[in-house]
Amino acid sequence: MKKAMILTISILSLWSCQQKEEKQEQPNIIVIYADDLGYGDVSSYGSTELITPNIDRIANEGIRFTNGYATSPTCTPSRFALLSGIYPFRKNKAHVLPGNAPLLFDLGKQTLPSMLHDAGYFTGVVGKWHLGLGGANMDWNKDVSPGPNEIGFDYSYIMASTNDRVPSVYVQNHKVVGLDPANDPIQVSYRENFEGEPTGKEHPEMLKMHPSHGHDMSIHNGISRIGYMKGGKSALFIDENMNDDFLKESIKFVNDHKSEPFFLFYALHQPHVPRVPHPRFAGKSGLGPRGDVILEADWSVGQLFDELDKLDLADNTIVIFSSDNGPVLDDGYHDDAVTKIGKHTPRGGLRGGKYSLFDAGTRVPFMVRWPKKVKPAVSDALVCQIDFTASLAALVGQTNTTPDSENILDALTGKSDVGRESLILGQSNITAYRKGDFVLIPPHKGSKMTNKWVNIETGRDTLVQLYNLKKDKGQQHNLAEAHPEMVESLMQEIKQIQSKK
Repeated sequence: MKKAMILTISILSLWSCQQKEEKQEQPNIIVIYADDLGYGDVSSYGSTELITPNIDRIANEGIRFTNGYATSPTCTPSRFALLSGIYPFRKNKAHVLPGNAPLLFDLGKQTLPSMLHDAGYFTGVVGKWHLGLGGANMDWNKDVSPGPNEIGFDYSYIMASTNDRVPSVYVQNHKVVGLDPANDPIQVSYRENFEGEPTGKEHPEMLKMHPSHGHDMSIHNGISRIGYMKGGKSALFIDENMNDDFLKESIKFVNDHKSEPFFLFYALHQPHVPRVPHPRFAGKSGLGPRGDVILEADWSVGQLFDELDKLDLADNTIVIFSSDNGPVLDDGYHDDAVTKIGKHTPRGGLRGGKYSLFDAGTRVPFMVRWPKKVKPAVSDALVCQIDFTASLAALVGQTNTTPDSENILDALTGKSDVGRESLILGQSNITAYRKGDFVLIPPHKGSKMTNKWVNIETGRDTLVQLYNLKKDKGQQHNLAEAHPEMVESLMQEIKQIQSKK
């Protein structure tokens, strides 16, 4: 009896060790998500004026995708699609949100973080959010909920909206960081200013960075923003420190969860406006603040890698790097982005940029590094951020229940050079359709150009457009008239995908 008991204990102990070992073998996952970073903004994609060695490390030690896409040429829809596995055109409110918008997600539906949480991962988000928080008329002085923690993140440390919109604060889980709600509560409005509060429009002498268009409402840290805010002085972020704040939180997250599988969504704020680098990086690029903050972001990627190396985690950590949409120079502030651009080409030979249905709006840097499993390569496979949920679900043994995410794990890990067959790009009723080497842009009403400051082609036209991206990367030759059958076929496919529930 005693021998049998010892044998049973030994077997259980062995089984427990095996279970622990299997759990530890599950790869950590980090998605590093830049903001408004263009296809040509990193040196691994051809930049010669901006050198980004740390981002390049991901590309050179992993797979660099030449046909990697965000779903939309603006940030809120792309972020929504990445986390939800749902095309943004299916969500009417998936457009650039004001800073006081309610949470965009439908609670109870599977998301990328909830799927990984169910697989045993500790899930966290650090950085820019811009996906809504709370409900209508939310009181920022109480619990900020629902938010990231209600869609599957175990931990969150986020910017409440985006750096050019109020409220200019961080939110940790359900609380505004550093807030004194009893003595200095926050008030937020996107309709009218609060009595006695200065604005950039009325008091330009108070500004250290001046708006070119819009962005002339409440002033904080010498910069006027979109929207009106009063109070919360002890909670206001300092733009120059934002990069360090998010990096510190990301490194802390990795250290706190180094003994268990973790998923970190590290959402950089660079190079979104206002571009305010830390003094360590100011003037370093020669391209003005936009170039400086890209170098700052690259440094942060290197610091995170150094921590993974120090903790002996890098070999079995999947690092995915991409951007939420394409590049823009003047996006609301006079910051020398246009005047100091020099020979640098943020769109990397593509047409368009942020806000555009042309390829530079959605084709972005996209790379995957996993030393334990993935060999360095360059891939032409068609891949998209919307597919992270289905692909990673296949990796960790979960079932994907999102409607539009596809399993392209073999492409993401280099086992196949075939990714998606087709992809809808855009939001609401403004879409383009990529299939194989071709992209179709249906007729859309509206201006062919954004405003005079942004100065980017929108891709809108009353005529249908068809381009062969393999032969015509810059989308200069419209083939629609020469291939009417293909146009008709692709138009029908768009309708079928859009009608899918």
